[in-house]
Parts: sequence; structure tokens; C-alpha cells
Amino acid sequence: MIANWQRHVRSSPRAQDTTSALLLFAVSFPGSLYVATGSPDPAAPWWTAALLSCVSCTALLFHRDHPRSALALTTAAAVTSAAQGRLLTVLSLGPLMVALYSFALRTEHNALRRSYAFGVAALLMATEVIAGPADRPLDLKTVGPAAWVLMPTALGSAVRLRRAYLDAVRARAEHAERTREEEARRRVAEERLRIARELHDVTAQHLALANAQAGTLAHLLRGQPDQVHKILADLATTTSAALRELKATVGLLRHEATEDAEDAEDTEGASSSTAPGLARLAGLTASFRSAGLDVTVSTEGEPRQLTPAADLTAFRIVQEALTNVTKHAAAKTARVRLAYSHDRLTLTVADDGGTIRSAPPTPPVPGGGFGLVGMRERAQSVGGRLRAGPRPGGGFEVRAELPLSETALTIRETALAIRSRPGAKPPSAARPSST
Repeated sequence: MIANWQRHVRSSPRAQDTTSALLLFAVSFPGSLYVATGSPDPAAPWWTAALLSCVSCTALLFHRDHPRSALALTTAAAVTSAAQGRLLTVLSLGPLMVALYSFALRTEHNALRRSYAFGVAALLMATEVIAGPADRPLDLKTVGPAAWVLMPTALGSAVRLRRAYLDAVRARAEHAERTREEEARRRVAEERLRIARELHDVTAQHLALANAQAGTLAHLLRGQPDQVHKILADLATTTSAALRELKATVGLLRHEATEDAEDAEDTEGASSSTAPGLARLAGLTASFRSAGLDVTVSTEGEPRQLTPAADLTAFRIVQEALTNVTKHAAAKTARVRLAYSHDRLTLTVADDGGTIRSAPPTPPVPGGGFGLVGMRERAQSVGGRLRAGPRPGGGFEVRAELPLSETALTIRETALAIRSRPGAKPPSAARPSST
């Protein structure tokens, strides 16, 4: 039965308060009867001390929900006991000390806690000095009551500050955990988008060329069978290249998925040299000529070195833009212009304005393509921007501006990091522009 009562007390705040009140009554009532050596007995009968102790201990049953009321009742009982000539000891002031501790623990304002503590101490000392026996030592009338009142207040304030500190630490830990989870989700989403872009760019161009070469082959079988062997060789080259790039891309993605963060960065740096770039632009344009699209490349300004990410982005944009010309337009020629300035590369791909079969939609729709969206996302990922649309004189044009340094990329990464924080907004200078 004792074990059951202990479990009930630990699990029930009301049972804890009741037990504490009974224990305090058992010590405060005898303590109220104590007088200093040499002092006369108080004129009030003993049962008044029992009544005052009962009132004080009963008030503690409500100290959790009504700390001020409990403090007022225990203070009134202590002042009445002092006015009757009884000595205020740590035993008789036990209920008041518990009430002061509870009030300090549950009151937010420091000034209010100090005001109540000093007010109660001053009231008790004044009552002792005025109503207490004249031969009672002054330190028992002043120092004792003040010490027993201020100590529980200081203890309650310290416990409250400690709890507030632990709550703040716990809140920061939870916030950091949520931030890590949000950052992980953001990185997973970006990685999925990157994989989708890579697979689209690798397969779309080669499949479009294979389709165009197959159509040309069917046409030549009827009129010019002597050129079939050349087209078949080009078709085999195209499909072989598609298989090689697809295998290399999937292998790189699998390797990155099995490496930790540091090894993945090293792998990315090591593989950047083998990634396609503008150095392979001649081979790219030659592959489209076998599909019937004549591509000319012009360069303005002094060619400058691009970052690996910008170099790959420029190559993929040219690749996707020429693929769109092959798939969606009846154009026979296309022009690629590379214009270098001191801080950026302006890349333009335009066709000659042939009959449009089906214009590529800018936003993705069910069953539609993602070419323009992918190009725009690639440009923004390195701190650039891209515009695409019909030309005034006919045809279609894709225009991309890519930075030559890593400054824009650093600004974008900083903006993404700030945006990932809850409630934070990236600075306007760090937002990548989109058109």
C-alpha cells in the first residue's frame, strides 16, 4: 500500500501538494509555539497557532494555480502570529517560504518578485519590532525573518532561470534539427532535379538526332539509296554516343550516391574535367549536320575560361536549343553566337525561321517537354539568366547570360542557405533573375 501511495504521489500534483501541506503542518504548528529564551509566553492561546498553521498549509493546496492568493494567505497568517508575540522561526515560516518559492517560480517579472519579497520581509520585521516582546533580541526581530523570506525567493528565481535556460537550449536544438531536416529535403529535391536535367540532356539530343536520321533514311531509301550507308553509319554513331553518355551519367550518379559528403566533393572536382563543355562544341554541331541542320558558330570578344559548372551549362544549353530546333521546327540552319565580355558570356542560339511544327511550351504541361525549363534552371544554378522566344524577323531564339567567375554562384548559394531558414528572406541582390 505504501508503494502504491508513493507512485500516486509522484504521478499526481494534487497528491504532492496535499502531502507537502500535511508535513508542513506537522512542523509549523510546533514551531509556532516556540518563544525565545527569557521571553514571556504569548497571550494568545495555543489553538490560535494551530488555526494559523492550518490556514497557511491549506493555502498551499492552491499555490500552483493561484500563487498570489496562496502568498497573501500565508503572509497574513505569519503577520498575525508575529502580532500575537510568537517568534518567527524557520519552522513557523515554512508555509510562507514554500509560497514565496512557488510565487517566484511562476512569476515572469523580476521586479514583481523582488517587490513581493521585500514587501513581505518589511511587513514581518515591522510587526516583530512593534508587537514583539521588548526584551527579544533585535536580530531575531529583523535579520531572521528577512533571511527566511528572501532565501526561498532567490531560490525560486534561480530555478526559474535554470528552467528558462534549459528550455532555450532545447528550443535551439529542435530548431537546428528542423533546419537540418529542411536543408536535407532541399538538397534531395535539388539532387533529383539535377538528375532529371542530366538524363534529359543526355538522352534528348541523341534520341532526337536518331529520330531525324531515321526519317532521313526512310526518305533516301526511296530516292537516293546510295547515301543510305552514310546515314546508317551516322545513326549507329549517334546511338553509340547516347549509350556511352547515359552509362557515364548513371555511373557517376551511382558513385556519388555511395560516397560521403567529402568524397563526393572530391569526385565532383575530379570528374569535372571529363564533363562536356564548349571545347566539344564542334563535335556537337557536326552531329546535327548529319540530321539535316546546318549549324554555324561565331565568337565575339576574346574567349575566356569558364568555371566547370558554367562550361557544362553553356554546352547543355546549346545542345538543348539545337535539339529543340530539330524536333519542333522545319528550320534548315541555326546560328550559335558566343559573345565574351569582361565578366560574362552571352550565348545565343537562333534558327532561320522555318515553319514551326509545334512551339515548345515554356512551362511544363502534362505530356509536354521540359527543355526550356531545364535550360532556365541550369542558367540560374550558376548565377546566370536565360530568355527564350520567337524572333521579330521569324524563327526562335534562346539567349543565355552566364558569369565568367564564381561570384554569382557564391551569391546564389548564400541566398539558398538564407532561404532555407524558417522565416528568412534572401536579399534582393542574391536572387537569381529569371525571364
